[in-house]
Amino acid sequence: MSGGQVAIEAIAQLVPQGAHVLDLGCGDGALLAWLQQHRGCTGYGVEINDANLLACARRGVDVLQLNLDEGLSIFADNSFDVVLQIDTLQHLRNAETMLRETVRVGRMGIVAFPNFAHWPNRLSILRGRMPVNKRLPYEWYNTPNIRVGTYADFGVLAARCGLRVQDRFGLHEGQIIRSLPNLRASTAVYQVTRG
Repeated sequence: MSGGQVAIEAIAQLVPQGAHVLDLGCGDGALLAWLQQHRGCTGYGVEINDANLLACARRGVDVLQLNLDEGLSIFADNSFDVVLQIDTLQHLRNAETMLRETVRVGRMGIVAFPNFAHWPNRLSILRGRMPVNKRLPYEWYNTPNIRVGTYADFGVLAARCGLRVQDRFGLHEGQIIRSLPNLRASTAVYQVTRG
């Protein structure tokens, strides 16, 4: 089983069986398709990229083309059991607003993003260079990320936004990291609800 597949399954385990899911920035729809096939979930993806919209359609994933920087006002409160933000938060201009919207629209949110505090990233910074690796594959001048954050930073942001953290862990190369995740994990994963 590949590391990517293990990561999908680790995140998917946070999603209740049969949940109605909204996947923000769903990319090619792989996670939502997996949830539909293996956990009996229903729902929609939200994506802006035309190629990803086509990939979702080919997977049989219902997808809406929306710009997340414009918010989620088309969705009523508690429209979904789970709202996913997997590798989305670092691309958004309105991170705080989108976190609040995530728990308004869904009963639970699951957020995952690259952990900038992972030890190889720290080593790159000490050497005077921005990190470029499997998890952060772009140079500083061509990255689609408009912000970087750490596992520890997100805990502070969640509290500031009035969110309750239900679970949190790190991921690295398909392994769940619960011991020193801010240092040892390349991905931060948080399960949150309204406070």
